[in-house]
Amino acid sequence: MFGKRIGVDLGTANVLVYVKGKGIVISEPAVVAVAQRDNTIVAVGNDAREMLGRTPSAIQVIRPMRDGVIADYLTTEAMLRYFIGRVNGRFSLVRPEVMICVPAGVTGVEQRAVQDAAEAAGARRPANVISEPLAAAIGARIPVSSPQGHMIVDIGGGRAEAAVISMYGIVVSESVRVAGDRLDDAIVAHIKRRYNLNIGDRTAEDIKISIGSALPLEEELTSEVRGRDQISGLPKTLTVTSEDICQALHDSLQTILGTVRSVLERTPPELASDIIDRGIVLTGGTALLRNLDRLITQEIGIPSYVADNPMDCVAIGAGIALEHLDLIKRSQPTEGEWLVSF
Repeated sequence: MFGKRIGVDLGTANVLVYVKGKGIVISEPAVVAVAQRDNTIVAVGNDAREMLGRTPSAIQVIRPMRDGVIADYLTTEAMLRYFIGRVNGRFSLVRPEVMICVPAGVTGVEQRAVQDAAEAAGARRPANVISEPLAAAIGARIPVSSPQGHMIVDIGGGRAEAAVISMYGIVVSESVRVAGDRLDDAIVAHIKRRYNLNIGDRTAEDIKISIGSALPLEEELTSEVRGRDQISGLPKTLTVTSEDICQALHDSLQTILGTVRSVLERTPPELASDIIDRGIVLTGGTALLRNLDRLITQEIGIPSYVADNPMDCVAIGAGIALEHLDLIKRSQPTEGEWLVSF
């Protein structure tokens, strides 16, 4: 009797779960609401996100993942238990086989914490772990089994990771803790500094999605923003433009570009020539920012494009890797470079 095979993208902003034969079955925010009195879980995912900034002091809304790693172990375990339970069914006697993603630059302790949390949440032992850039490349249908260089830039909520992949291995990689959340923080700081208006993280994210752009737009977009005036202390509404938000995002995007440059500088010449031919593939939710691919092409000089369904690539890749686990393991000269199974 075989259990389900599940690929999990345990992201800073969202948790996505892929099931073989069904595709992405869960895509919800990585947010948990906890009652302070007895530490019981009040809500998880979409329901918890609705409570952000709107709860009494007795209920705390937590994002248990920070910068792509576990910041609150017990809450992460509870969140994983909830999502795995939804997929596997409450009364299933067979534990699912799980492949869970971690950033390429995590420490052994951080990686072990992810495995322990997955196993405690109901995954079959041992829980498998795959690095996010490799999972993203597999999910984007890049032929990573070939002896040719492929460059992936995965930009999620907590981290941006650039990696060069060949023959199921990461040749060069670098990550920086600047991604979607940092872009939101930049928008909050910009509006506070320029307009004396305090806004929340969720409002900043909505602005980024509705009018955010990495480059100035030909037709400027506008958005109404509601917040609290710093001077009067009263609620206030104003209009911001896409040009405003483009300026706010500039410094953070330059940091991500610096990471891409750093990886290319350390890439072996033969693989670098492959990347020039094939271009750079962007995945992750932040890859959907308007004109980000154009900005990278313009600044780096290598064609860049956004993968199909960039938010889903990591979870899909984790699931596909699990389906071909033996084949991928045989392709690895040393176990543990990208995949660790205890």
